[in-house]
Amino acid sequence: MPLNRRRFVILGGLALGGAGAAGLRLRSALGSEAETLTTAESNLAAQPVSATASTSPVAERSQSHTSTGPANLFAPVRGDIRLAVISDLNSEYGSTNYRQEVIEGINLLPDWEPDMVICGGDMVAGQSTTLSASEIEAMWAAFDTQILSPIRTAGLPFALTIGNHDASSYQDGNGEFLYVLDRQETTKFWEGHQSDTTLTFVEADGFPYHYSFERDGIFYLIWDASSASVPPEQIAWADRALGSPAAQNAEMRIVMGHLPMYAVSQRRDRPGEYLNQADELRALLERHNVHTYISGHHHAYFPGKAGSINTLHCGALGSGPKSLLTTNTAAFQTLTIMDVFLDTASTVYTTYNMNTLEVVEPESLPRQIVGPNGRELRQDVAFEDLSPAERSQPYVPSEA
Repeated sequence: MPLNRRRFVILGGLALGGAGAAGLRLRSALGSEAETLTTAESNLAAQPVSATASTSPVAERSQSHTSTGPANLFAPVRGDIRLAVISDLNSEYGSTNYRQEVIEGINLLPDWEPDMVICGGDMVAGQSTTLSASEIEAMWAAFDTQILSPIRTAGLPFALTIGNHDASSYQDGNGEFLYVLDRQETTKFWEGHQSDTTLTFVEADGFPYHYSFERDGIFYLIWDASSASVPPEQIAWADRALGSPAAQNAEMRIVMGHLPMYAVSQRRDRPGEYLNQADELRALLERHNVHTYISGHHHAYFPGKAGSINTLHCGALGSGPKSLLTTNTAAFQTLTIMDVFLDTASTVYTTYNMNTLEVVEPESLPRQIVGPNGRELRQDVAFEDLSPAERSQPYVPSEA
């Protein structure tokens, strides 16, 4: 199999494809404030960036980091911290089985030697009122056996966010959870498995729905984005937590929720499939200098940028991958290795097409995605790089 040797390097706002074999790291320096745009255009803005070679000790160490990965696959150069990011693992409603891509991806995880595994949600296949408590319990038992147990046996910490198929937070007109059995069984499962995550929690009272933890100099905040509305009390909590000394003294801040802020995939560009208060949430993250927002749900990989926030839209590792908006390429399952370089606040995404086991070329993805509630640039595209036609590109709804 010919090896695809392209990588995606994100330097705090600048993205470069294909770093050299020596793994040379560049330092980014933000220039003047981005111009003020209309709401529809505001998350197109990218600040000017100048890049010069870094000679810091950490950067020099990163140049000598070994390339690590499974045999016969492209092995990315390991960062200071390596995260393995998976999402949307489930199959059809009520299923206790997982696709071969999921099982293979889980089996390969130790070969990448990640410091932690992160899951963007939808670990089981609920969100059906026809499922009984015993059927939902059986799905979580299957998840434990087929997914969590191998990760635990490999000694890998595991962080998660709850997805709509795990325990949707959608409420009826009386303010009651519609999928109450999902919430009940999910709460019960994770009460018994919280210690299996081996996370060092900062706040865990709301686990597994909302919580925070710190690891290797990074502050992580997870909120309940299992429906289109993050509860107001959680937004207030996130504002406080991200502004706390624990968060602000960290070298980087990462936030994760199942639904994305902005729509990127076909048939997921209708209300209810992305967060209602996207602009407000993005402003909150920007105010606290959050580096990356990780999400699932749209089942399509896209390394985006909204304002100053990097967004990692995880593709589905399980059933139902989707194509990005305005594209006609076939959908495919993905798994992402995210290498973090702390001295430059930079990340490198190596995303594998799990159908072919080749690396996804960033140039194969759209330069920008225009959705119903805003736009995201691909992370290697600056606002000033857009042509007049691209800046005025309209949103084209996907077919239902």
